[in-house]
Amino acid sequence: MFDLGRTLLAAVERRPDAPAITDGTVRFTYREWFDKTQAIANGLETLGLARGDHLLVIMQNRWQMAALHWACQFAGIIVTPLNWRSKADEIDYCIADAEVKAVAFDASCSEAIASCQELGDRPLIATDDAVADRAMSFSALAAHAPPTLIRRAEADDWSLMLYTSGTSGRPKGVPRRHRAERAAALAHVAQNLYRQDECTLGVMPLYHTMGVRSLLAMALIDGHFVCIPRFDPAATIGAIESAGVTNLYLVPTLYHMLLEHSDFSQERVASVTKIGFAGAPMSDGLMQRVEAAFQPELFVNHYGSSEVYTYTIDQQAARKPGSSGRAALNQRIRVVPIGADSPDTSAAVGEEGAIVADMAGDEAFEGYWKRPEADAKSLKHGWFFTGDTGYFDHEGDLFVTGRLDDLIITGGENVSPVDVENALSTHPAVAEVAVAGLADEQWGKVVTAFIKRREAVDEQALQEHCLNSGLANFKRPRRYVFVEEIPKSAVGKVLRRELVAERYVVDGANTPS
Repeated sequence: MFDLGRTLLAAVERRPDAPAITDGTVRFTYREWFDKTQAIANGLETLGLARGDHLLVIMQNRWQMAALHWACQFAGIIVTPLNWRSKADEIDYCIADAEVKAVAFDASCSEAIASCQELGDRPLIATDDAVADRAMSFSALAAHAPPTLIRRAEADDWSLMLYTSGTSGRPKGVPRRHRAERAAALAHVAQNLYRQDECTLGVMPLYHTMGVRSLLAMALIDGHFVCIPRFDPAATIGAIESAGVTNLYLVPTLYHMLLEHSDFSQERVASVTKIGFAGAPMSDGLMQRVEAAFQPELFVNHYGSSEVYTYTIDQQAARKPGSSGRAALNQRIRVVPIGADSPDTSAAVGEEGAIVADMAGDEAFEGYWKRPEADAKSLKHGWFFTGDTGYFDHEGDLFVTGRLDDLIITGGENVSPVDVENALSTHPAVAEVAVAGLADEQWGKVVTAFIKRREAVDEQALQEHCLNSGLANFKRPRRYVFVEEIPKSAVGKVLRRELVAERYVVDGANTPS
């Protein structure tokens, strides 16, 4: 099987003059991109990095970060990307945990880098706009082409290590091999029906599996990757229009922000024919709006994770809102009773249970980095216990209802926040909604809806809407909190723990007018 270096080299040989990467006014053909990544690989080796070493990369989605990713694939270096919003102690943790040999960063995290305690004498690489003592400039790193082709990696080598979001405790490293990364990218191309010369928007962070998948998928089809360093609705709409972006692969939150922006119009995004989303469920209300706004030829719900890239695919997402479809090309999926340790006991049709995935799938990781306790919890009898909950309907489609940790037990009944969110999201006055369980002496947990309003609405109207939607009585919210914003992670996932901890800003209009 090809490693990822050979994968890019094949694209260069097929179409050397096709556009590969655009970042604002900077543009590379595949021939130029190959030359740049080879020069960077040479620079990394000159600094002393070798096959199997970890390079920590902390940057926004700029061409330099994409180039470092590819350079590492040629050199056999394990690219280890980190959220550019990380604080110094989080960076220090990853430096020590991954046994990092060098750190590359841009201006977005210069201040955090300056406060790190674990840098020691490790080489530092800074983009030309970043200020840092003793750091090599990116221009200097990429100054010299190698005397011969650098291609050190094989398919079984480690390609990258992603860090999970760390919603409880320290984040976990997820090392992935070249062959698993390539298999995931091939499946992504097939399942999204990408054709040669597609153009995609590189806005999902390259420290996140969705961003990495978009980058690799474009190389497989000689496609064009348009960098958006940091998501901004106006800039994103402009980039779609100017570059002729043909497909989007975003988290639901970003679609919501695009549709809400005053610059959005169907005419400006007319080049987009394929829509995909992942990272979080898309509410029924938002799905209807996205379908109407883009009118895509293909609307894909992709359900997966950093550990096992693809679990399921639904290529007709709007046909059955909430459905995550069926097992993807490289995967088998089961739903087992909550609390079960064996993958062999299946939950009944319609019964909510724990979702598990076959570790023999081509895209699967092999275990967490130096975390045997996490392996023991999640890897059982050759299956990955995802921590997600869901059920199969009578047609065999999977519905993901949330995380085991998010399940609300109220008065002895299990309530999935997603069910309640889907019901409330279709009310025209609701811009965004998140549901969490708050401690209650009588009920144990009380179902609470946090609402960002689009227009005036009160609790009574929302309760009536839930009743009319058919939501079971025990699932209906007993409390409503109107907030200015729903707290989210850097990649748009709702942070329910922030809501439970009351870390939000209440909407000043307590009584809607």
